[in-house]
Amino acid sequence: MAESRADGGVYVVEPLLPQRLRRPSDLLRFFATLMVLGAVILLALVAKQTLNGLEQDVKVGAEMVPLLSRVAAFIGSAAVLIVPAAFAVERVFHRDGLRVAEGLIAAIIGMAGSFLLGQWIEASSLTDLRILLTGDREIEPLNTLLTSVIAYTTAVRIARRPTWRMLMWTSIALYILTYFSGRQITLPSAIVTVLVGMAIGYATLYGVGSPNTRPPGSAVVAALRKLSFSPVSARRIEDDHQGSRRYAIGLVDGTSLDVTVLDRDRQVAGLPYRLWRRIRLHSETRRRAIRSLRAELEREALMAYAAQAAGASTPRLLGTSEIGTEAALLAYEHIETRPLDEVPDAEIDDALLAQIWEQVELLQIQRLAHRRLTGDSIHIDRAGRVVLTDARSGEIAAGDLLLRLDIAQLLTYLALRVGPERSVRAAAAVMGPDALAAAMPLLQRIALTRETRAALSKAKNVLTGLRDHIVALKPQGKVEEVRLERFRPRTLITIIASTVAAYVVLSQLSKVDLYKVATTANWAWSGLALIASFCSFVAAALMLRGFVPERLPLWRTVLVQFASSFVKLVAPAAVGGVAINTRYLQKRGISPALAVASVGASQLIMLVFHIALLLLFAYITGSAAATSFTPSRGLVVAMLAIALLVAVVLGVPPLRRIVTVRMRTLFSNVLPRLLDVLQSPAKMIEASVGTLMITIAFVACLDACVAAFGGQLSFTAVAVVYLTANAIGSAAPTPGGLGAVEYALTLGLVAAGLEWDLAASAVLLFRLLTFWLPVLPGWAAFTYLQRHEAL
Repeated sequence: MAESRADGGVYVVEPLLPQRLRRPSDLLRFFATLMVLGAVILLALVAKQTLNGLEQDVKVGAEMVPLLSRVAAFIGSAAVLIVPAAFAVERVFHRDGLRVAEGLIAAIIGMAGSFLLGQWIEASSLTDLRILLTGDREIEPLNTLLTSVIAYTTAVRIARRPTWRMLMWTSIALYILTYFSGRQITLPSAIVTVLVGMAIGYATLYGVGSPNTRPPGSAVVAALRKLSFSPVSARRIEDDHQGSRRYAIGLVDGTSLDVTVLDRDRQVAGLPYRLWRRIRLHSETRRRAIRSLRAELEREALMAYAAQAAGASTPRLLGTSEIGTEAALLAYEHIETRPLDEVPDAEIDDALLAQIWEQVELLQIQRLAHRRLTGDSIHIDRAGRVVLTDARSGEIAAGDLLLRLDIAQLLTYLALRVGPERSVRAAAAVMGPDALAAAMPLLQRIALTRETRAALSKAKNVLTGLRDHIVALKPQGKVEEVRLERFRPRTLITIIASTVAAYVVLSQLSKVDLYKVATTANWAWSGLALIASFCSFVAAALMLRGFVPERLPLWRTVLVQFASSFVKLVAPAAVGGVAINTRYLQKRGISPALAVASVGASQLIMLVFHIALLLLFAYITGSAAATSFTPSRGLVVAMLAIALLVAVVLGVPPLRRIVTVRMRTLFSNVLPRLLDVLQSPAKMIEASVGTLMITIAFVACLDACVAAFGGQLSFTAVAVVYLTANAIGSAAPTPGGLGAVEYALTLGLVAAGLEWDLAASAVLLFRLLTFWLPVLPGWAAFTYLQRHEAL
C-alpha cells in the first residue's frame, strides 16, 4: 500500500497503480481483426472472378489518365512515410516519445512478420492463397512497407486524433491505389496487408501494455469535493465482482461514503462471456453487451434511484460524477454490513429468509429485476436488517422472464444454504405459490449465475428438490416449459463436426466414378447386402425386446428401429437410437427409470459383445495363414492406445468425475434390470441372438458390398474393419458418425489389401444401404408411430 496526498491535505491509502496496463480492448480488437482477416480471405477465394474484373477496370482507368496516376503515385508514396514521421515529431515535442517507441516496435515486428509470412506463403502448398495475393505475378504476397506503416499507425493510436487519422488513411489509400493500378499489389493482398498490420499493432499494444490513464485516488477525492463533499480520509478497498475500484471515504462530519469507480478500460472486461450468453440464451434483457462508460454510469444510477423509490433497503446513491475522460464515480452512503456469504448457515433463520424475500417482492412490484441475487449482493446490517447491493446488474421495467429468473436464482442460492424445503417454504410465505410455480420451469443450471452453477456442481439434487417442493405446494398448477437456450454447445460441436465430415465424404466421392459404381456393381451381391441391412433392423428389435421383461410387439418395434435411422440424421449415432427407444418404451407404459435402464442394459451388453467380437475376429484374422490381412500388430497398438486413454481419463479428476457421473446416470438401474432379464431364459436367448445378429448382419452387408465390386477378403478381416470403424463412428459427434465411419472403413479395407477405388466404392454402397436408404422408410415409420402415439 502507498499513500498519496490530494488537495486539501487528504491522504489516500491505495496500492501503487501500475504504470502500464494490458487493456482487454486491445486483445479483443486483435482477435476481431483475425476473424475479419479469415472472413476476407474466404470471401476473396470465392469471388475470384469479380476481383479479377475489378483489377482490369482499375488498370484501364489508370491508363486513361496517366498524369493523374503519376501524381497520385508520387503523393501516396511520399505521404505514407512523411505523415507517420510528422506525427512522431509532434508526439516527441509533447513529451510523448514512449508512444512513438511503441509504434516503432510494432513497425519493426510488422516488417519482419510480413516478410516471414510472405516467404511461408511462397514456399507452402497453399497455391490458391498464393495466387490470390500475388495474382500469379512476381510480387510480394504482403506489402512489407505497408504492413509496418499500418502496425505503427495502430500502435500509436492515431485513430484517436481525427486530423492525423484523416491524413494517414488518405495517404494509405493513395499508396494502395498507386500500387494496385501499377499491378504491384492485388486488392486481396492490400486488404490482407492492412488487416495483418492492424493485428500486429494491437498485439504489440497488448504485449507491451499501454500507459495507465486511470485516475488515482487523489483525483477521486477532488471529484468528490466538486460534489460538495468534504473528505478527510480515503482508502481503497477490495474491488467488486466486475473489477471496478472501490474506495471508503471518510467525511468531515463523521459519516462515510462508499465510492465505486468505473474505469473506461474495464468496460469491455468479460465481453466474450456476455456475448456468448447473449447469443446462446433467450432473454428479455435490454442491456447491451458492449457498454460505454457514460451508459454504464447512467444505468447504475437509474437502477439505484428506482430501487430507492420502490422502498427497497439499498444504500442511497448520493452523487455521481465523471473523473476526466477515463473514469466516473458513484458515491453511496456507507452502511455497516456483512455479506450473506459470511453469515454461517446456522444463523440464517426463517425471519431472515422472510426479510430477503420481502425486499425482492418490493423490487418485483415495481418491475425491477436485480439480476444478481447471490450471497455477495445480499447484506445484513448491524440491526439484522437485509440490505440489497450491486444495483449495476439490474434492469428497470423488466419483463416477466427476468422477474421469474430472479426468483429462480434466489430460490437456488438459498436452497444451497438452508435446503430446498426451507427455501421454498420461506418464498411461498412471501411471494405466494403461484409465483414459485411460474418460476419452476426456470430452475435450470443455465439460468443461474456462474457462482451458483459452480456451487450446484458440488451439491446433489438441489434443483430436483426445489421442483418437488414447489409441486407439493401447487400440484394442480400447469406452467408452460421455458427454453432458455437457443442452442447447446453440443449442437455447435455437431454442426462443426458435420461440416468437416461432409467435406471428408465429398472429397472421397470426388475420387469415385459414381457412374462406374452404378454400372459395375454385381446386383446379386448388392441384393444380398440389402437383405442383410434389413435384417439388422429386425435384430435391433429383437435385442430391445430381450432386455424388456414386458411384452413388446415385434413389427412395431422393428418400425421403431427404422424410425431411429431417420433420427440419426440430426443426432450423433450413439444418441439418436437411445433417445427414440427410451421414448418408445415410455409410451408402452414403462416408467422412465425402467425405460432408461432397459436401453442402458442393451447398450452395455452391446458394448461387451462388440469388444468380445473384435478381439475374437482379430485373433482369428491374425492367426490365419491364408488371409492377406494381419492386424495383430495394429491390434496391439490399438489396445495400448485405449489403455493409455483409459489411464488418462481415470487419472485426471475432472475427466474421471465426468465419466463416472455420466455412467452412473446411464446405468444406475441397469443391474436390477439385467437381473429381471436373467430370470427369463427366453428373454436371455432373444437378447443374445438380437445383439449378435446386429453385428453379423452389418458385417455380412459390408462383406457383400466388397464382393459386389470383385473384392476378396475373409469374413473375419471384414468383421475387424467394421467393428473398429463402428467404434470410431459411435464416438464421433456427427449425425450417424458421418465422415468418421466412411473414412475409417475405407482406410481399414485398404489396410486389409483392397485398392482405394474398390474400397471407397464398397463403403459408398454399404453406407447407402445402411444409412441413407433407410431414411425414407424411417421417416414414414416415425410419422406413423407419432400418429398412433407410439413415440
